[in-house]
Amino acid sequence: MVSSSGERPLRIGVSARLLYQVPQELGFRNKYLQYIEQSLAHWIMEHGAVAFMVPAVAHDSKHAARHLKVDHVVQELDALVLQGGADVAPQTYGQTPIDERWQGDVVRDKYELSLLRTFLAQKKPVLGVCRGAQLLNVAFGGTLYQDIPTQCPAAHAHVDTELYDQLEHDVTFLQGSALTKLYPKSSQLTVTSIHHQAVAELGKGMVVEAVSTLDGLVEAIRWTGDAYARGVQWHPEFHHGRHALADSSPIMLDFLQASRAAALVRLEAGREPDPRVPRPPLRLA
Repeated sequence: MVSSSGERPLRIGVSARLLYQVPQELGFRNKYLQYIEQSLAHWIMEHGAVAFMVPAVAHDSKHAARHLKVDHVVQELDALVLQGGADVAPQTYGQTPIDERWQGDVVRDKYELSLLRTFLAQKKPVLGVCRGAQLLNVAFGGTLYQDIPTQCPAAHAHVDTELYDQLEHDVTFLQGSALTKLYPKSSQLTVTSIHHQAVAELGKGMVVEAVSTLDGLVEAIRWTGDAYARGVQWHPEFHHGRHALADSSPIMLDFLQASRAAALVRLEAGREPDPRVPRPPLRLA
């Protein structure tokens, strides 16, 4: 029986972006920074959930690593969002860089893969955005195109350093995919495009939900295993207020609804440390 001890917001963990070369004007001499991008936090929070950044534990933080395991962190949260950012390191998916510019961040890879696998092991949803979608594919044995212009010369431009999040292109949802249920009135929508890497060989249990309309590159994937895991190559959190772009709410609502459903199952089974019932996500006007 579900507890009547009141309600609580959903608690969504967000993997940290890692900054190794901190601009001098920030005042952190010889220090590393870990951070969450504001639009992503607001995308979660505007739907009634709380965003908690989950810091990576560095090699020199032995006390933190000893006293707080990944399992302990994941137990306190309902779901995980994997942020965008640095390239996934080719060595993470068994390749060597074809260019020294695309070394990626193996430290972040290991940290996020540990989080991702622990959340899914506890049957808690995972949503990957841009790099997060690519890492989700790699987690299940998939590979990436290290650089779209080099390895897919027929593809259209998927990144522009000057335009940044103003670069847009259309994506087409694959017929019958779960993503089409979130956007029942459209089979093709316009999204942001800020990536020079992309899904190549699909990971085990992964299915494609959307592709780039012009060149067929993978733009959205979903895991068909026993927990919720979806990745989108675009940045829905950057779509807010831009009416020409795909509405970002359906993706977040679906993710949060799955997060609440999983939390209710744990609550019924007596496996949820917080006796309060998680509140449903908020629908934006």
